[in-house]
Amino acid sequence: MKRNYLYNLLTISILLISSTLKAQEVSIDEESKLKFQTYFFEALKQRAIKNYDKAIENLEKSYEIDSVNAAVAFEFSKNYAALNKYFEAQLFIDRALAKEPMNEYFLKKKVAILKAQNRYKDAIFIQKKLVNIHPKYYDDLVLLYIKSNNLKEAQKQILEIEKKALVTTKTISYKNYIIERLVTLNSKKQPSKSENTIVLLKKKYKETTDYKVLKQLLTKEKEAHLFKELLLDTKEALELFPYQPFLYKMEGIALNRLGKYKEAVNVLLNGIDFVFDDDTLKAIFYEELAISYKGLNKSYKALSYKQKALQLRKEI
Repeated sequence: MKRNYLYNLLTISILLISSTLKAQEVSIDEESKLKFQTYFFEALKQRAIKNYDKAIENLEKSYEIDSVNAAVAFEFSKNYAALNKYFEAQLFIDRALAKEPMNEYFLKKKVAILKAQNRYKDAIFIQKKLVNIHPKYYDDLVLLYIKSNNLKEAQKQILEIEKKALVTTKTISYKNYIIERLVTLNSKKQPSKSENTIVLLKKKYKETTDYKVLKQLLTKEKEAHLFKELLLDTKEALELFPYQPFLYKMEGIALNRLGKYKEAVNVLLNGIDFVFDDDTLKAIFYEELAISYKGLNKSYKALSYKQKALQLRKEI
């Protein structure tokens, strides 16, 4: 298997260097060409087994023979990046791009190097060139804007993707993430009505421990995306009302939104046992379990619960 992997890697790399050599006019004698190829392919082999220093040694010998070869510069860049030596990695990828400014592979590598240093604004500039080459790179551009905290520009790019009918599952997930982030930010900026209501409900519940008041409080916390408070309040409430499926549902929602998927599964599976004659509530439990399992990368279980929820909602 390992031998096949190395063979495939070398085959791809041969194609890359062949196209690069054709694009250059370098006068090298046959003996030097053979030496160059020997060193270069040894460098590829060493990189494949993650022996990056040894790969660089062979590339240096290749470089002595042909110092203007873009493929050599590209390989230097990949090896230095693997060693987290980003200054050298960028130096060589820039040399490669000086020879072939619109080479898709070179541009992708430069974006990766800039991302590794959290230089998202610089990465965005390069990513736009990739989008011009092929629209499949749009989603990566959106993600870079999200990482640079420029949500408005990320939204603009999503609108552009939608206009061009290029929407993917990634586009949808990024759009949902941005909406949730903006709602959270707006709720923090405008604490007026909703937060005042929550404060009053908390005070009232503390005085009365009335279950109806508790339900209103938890619902308001969910609507305001106050998931940490929701989690704390549901945990405390379950000590007083351990058989109320509504509380398990709300705790499961809070855990899912906080990324605590494993805990959410346990809570939701416990809570669903208390759901009787309420298919709408049961469907919500299934939907939340689908979210939990998706977060745990258990796609088969996620799909299973999603289908159960859809079936129930059809029957309601």
